[in-house]
Amino acid sequence: MTIGVVTAAALALVACSKSGNTNVNTKKNFPTATPKKATKQGGTVKVSLETDTPFTGIFSDELATTAVDSSVAEPGEESLFDTDNHYKINDKGSATLKLNQNAKTATITMKKGVKWSDGKQVNAKDLEYSYEILANKKTASQRYNSKFEDINGMKEYHEGKAKTISGIEMPDGENGRTIVLHYKQLKPGMYYSGNGYFSEDAAPYHYLKNVPFNKLQSSDQIRKRPLYYGPFKVQKLVRGQSVTWVPNKYYWRGRPKLNKIVIQVVSQNSASQAIKSHKFDVAQVVNSQWNQVKGTKGVDFIGQIPLQYYYLGFKVGKWNTAKGKNVMNKNAKMNSKPLRQAIGYAMNVDAVDKRYTQGLSFQVPTLIPEGFGDYFNKDVKGYHYDLKKANQILDKAGYKKKGKWRVQPNGKPLTIHFMAMTGDSTQEPIVQNYIQQWHKIGLNVKLAGGRLTEPNSFYDKVQHDDPSVDMFSAGWTLASEPSQITMFGENSVQNYERFVTPENNKLLNEMDSQKSFNHKYRVQKFHEWQQYMFDQAYVIPTDNAYSISAVNSKLTGYSTKPSKNNNGNQLWYQVGYVK
Repeated sequence: MTIGVVTAAALALVACSKSGNTNVNTKKNFPTATPKKATKQGGTVKVSLETDTPFTGIFSDELATTAVDSSVAEPGEESLFDTDNHYKINDKGSATLKLNQNAKTATITMKKGVKWSDGKQVNAKDLEYSYEILANKKTASQRYNSKFEDINGMKEYHEGKAKTISGIEMPDGENGRTIVLHYKQLKPGMYYSGNGYFSEDAAPYHYLKNVPFNKLQSSDQIRKRPLYYGPFKVQKLVRGQSVTWVPNKYYWRGRPKLNKIVIQVVSQNSASQAIKSHKFDVAQVVNSQWNQVKGTKGVDFIGQIPLQYYYLGFKVGKWNTAKGKNVMNKNAKMNSKPLRQAIGYAMNVDAVDKRYTQGLSFQVPTLIPEGFGDYFNKDVKGYHYDLKKANQILDKAGYKKKGKWRVQPNGKPLTIHFMAMTGDSTQEPIVQNYIQQWHKIGLNVKLAGGRLTEPNSFYDKVQHDDPSVDMFSAGWTLASEPSQITMFGENSVQNYERFVTPENNKLLNEMDSQKSFNHKYRVQKFHEWQQYMFDQAYVIPTDNAYSISAVNSKLTGYSTKPSKNNNGNQLWYQVGYVK
């Protein structure tokens, strides 16, 4: 099943192949890492990159916009910070972070010995230059977002009103290893990776400084010969098709175990055959092909539950461009809590997941994934299948039946237009199943446009509040810091349902307030918000899906745990062949 996924990390909209309840007892027990074994030095690892189009090959975290490019860059790219298993930043990475609430500063210091693959120490200017690339309009970076404007002078630099960013200080000069970011105020999310308030990367100023900002993205320094301070460096590049990586002899953690990593494009249709024939040592499983590959010998299947979910959204307003905010329409067809709740209870999500996804998808009860630890509210039950309850809710709210279909409480006919995206061979039967479920409770639900919607058109209609759409199925991939204001705030264009309530605004602001530096308080607000969103049902989470890698059983050190990888990237320096 394929559903549109929007990324909360201010990247581009992407289509996501649905590959797996937050109830541990119903999950498949995939290991999250290869077995620990003694490692020998040397060897080549071949990695498949499942994509049906060539990769763009933008080797710059500040400028890359696709998950595919991030995957291609993984052996060389290393974020500044390591985290624990709940994405909280610690001091084990290449840089350290110190927050000072009173001074409203964040101090980032590179460790001595962290060097670019040309041997030069990563310095303060490299840290600062990352912000210039992100914020200078001439680079056309899609990674810039308004959160950066909490740094003093960032907005002025972005708008071209200042030549430097006044809020970034280099106390030991450009060749020192420290920058101090001066903020209007600090936010509790700053303790976590993926928060969006500061860059988690450095850019090699000495290597890029002579490239004009407007030519940076297309330059050879970014496209053909990138510099990284991670464990590997680019040796050979076949544009859009493959990248060969060899060890960075200056890598600060020591020499990697492997001699070479080759990442090569393979079409999704060929993925299962590539796994079965052992053409690659590491390959992503296309979940609809799971039954074809699950018996493969000589392979460890490593599973991960990504920070993402799929959902049903209800249109209850419009985006006001002039005011830069969402405006709710109290008379909108779907602005009825009982109607939304009944629709949720009529969905047989669990049965669908078991039938169509080989159990690799599973129902989720709330909008905060379990991977966020204690922020996840385990007491929220979610909209589990209950046709009797759905009918009772509609009856009580005055949605009476006239013939086959129910009418609105005012007696007017009710037709609901549902939009879903094209996908793999399971998408059509899944969508038709849900429509039939809604028909069972007397709701006249029709597929918007009479058919599944092509992805580009789907996004266009959702973003521009097409009046022909009453509800839609989509999904989010999430940043590793759980703040929800980017997706559901009054001033967030990504709040595609356009719902705005005083209570939602209050809870969103409280979870990012100064009081929320107290972890217990912040957890309480997250729990209250999840319960509120469950009750209001403007967005109903449906399910999530496993991400599974097929890894050569002769390899060790491969892990999907946040504490064992780097901001979502595999830490390739620890991967090697078993002795």
